[in-house]
Amino acid sequence: MSDSTTDERAGRVYVPDADHHFPDKKLNRVLEFVEDDEEIQTYLEAQNVNAVDRMRYNDHGEKHIEIVRNRALCLYDLLKAGDVEFNGASEQGLEEADEAVIVALAATLHDVGHVVHRDQHAYYSIPLAADVLDRVLPEFYDVAETVRMKGEVLHAILCHHRAETPLTTEAGVIRVADALDMERGRSRIPYEQGGRGINTLSSQAISRVSLHEGDSRPVLVEIAMTNAAGVYQVDNLLKAKLQDSGLEDQIRIVAVNTNENREQLVERIEL
Repeated sequence: MSDSTTDERAGRVYVPDADHHFPDKKLNRVLEFVEDDEEIQTYLEAQNVNAVDRMRYNDHGEKHIEIVRNRALCLYDLLKAGDVEFNGASEQGLEEADEAVIVALAATLHDVGHVVHRDQHAYYSIPLAADVLDRVLPEFYDVAETVRMKGEVLHAILCHHRAETPLTTEAGVIRVADALDMERGRSRIPYEQGGRGINTLSSQAISRVSLHEGDSRPVLVEIAMTNAAGVYQVDNLLKAKLQDSGLEDQIRIVAVNTNENREQLVERIEL
């Protein structure tokens, strides 16, 4: 079995041609536009300079965005399969097909504020993302729809950090998906540059994150870690993001220490 097929089945990659539990044609058109847009792609490259090169935080660039957007769309699909209601688009009088577009655009633009500064970046992301949305949304929506879509995307962007509480399910998905990028690959750059902070070391301990249909809840998140340092990622970051996301009752998180050392401090934790 190829790695790409495994990733698809593990809920790690959104595949446009696959069957989904939501209308996906509009989303797929928007994703094609985003991938070919020079301004957006330049932001994704530039936003890593402050975060990684200057402050030695974990990756916040194009790879992080790719992972967060994939996880967000996979999470959204599982929640839709579980009949979880989404209120962002519907309360604005928009279509069901617009829910996934809100999720995808918010995931793509949530970290652009890093080009200004890492600190308080969610607030810097708002005006920068607003300018991009003013150009992108009219390609797919009329004036009234553009205003409503813009508001929903910006709300989801603002709420991806814990300071603001998500008021929509779409925003809750972005908040959780942002924390689901926790594998060791995310800390590769600062680790190679000598960074040894808790974010870097704990990320190095996470080997794999997978999303599946759950039994007792719509979503099961499985996390494999190689040592107890990974607990920081799970408990302090993911658990904190899940809290007040609106999705606390929809997602079950299980983390297992896959290190065969019998003296390991943590074997399994469940949220």
